[in-house]
Amino acid sequence: MSLSGLFLISFLLVHLGVNITMIWSKDLFNAASHFMETNWIIQSMQWILAIGFIVHIVYGIILTIQNRRARGVQYAVKKGGSAPLSSRTMIHSGILILLFILLHLRDFLVPMKLGLVDDNYELVAAKFSNPVFVIIYIVAFILLGLHLSHGFQSAFQSSGAAHSKYTPIIKGLGKAYFLLMSLGFTAIAVVMYFRSLT
Repeated sequence: MSLSGLFLISFLLVHLGVNITMIWSKDLFNAASHFMETNWIIQSMQWILAIGFIVHIVYGIILTIQNRRARGVQYAVKKGGSAPLSSRTMIHSGILILLFILLHLRDFLVPMKLGLVDDNYELVAAKFSNPVFVIIYIVAFILLGLHLSHGFQSAFQSSGAAHSKYTPIIKGLGKAYFLLMSLGFTAIAVVMYFRSLT
């Protein structure tokens, strides 16, 4: 679970890096996305990425079931409410993120892969000209960030990196990663929406 999570965290950094280029230049984004679509190494990695997603989802479900069975009878009143919301709702945010990923694949990957668009930038611009679409994506980006916030530190802890000296640093990096992902992807949606108004 932790290794697949860290793999997906790395992928999201690359994904944000490529996508954020559209804020500065249409040509730069089209060149970057074309490179991602035609480079054989990256194309091969897409299958590994798909396997990483499947492993992460399956293990997430298995761990949730195991945790609920281990807990036994549910308490009438939740005790020890010190666990952050993001850690208590990982399965819920995970399911919502999965639904968002399916939407995202339908909106962007499928048309790009099937060659249904000549200009990737124009596809993104057209999608983000719709305010409802923008709101859905921003909510998804916030959910993704919350999921990653806990997942980041949990992945390191599960990998054996838990230590009184390093745990606060890892938690801080998790929060920074949450902000980077949420704000980075949100910035793209907002900029593209306002650009469509001009």
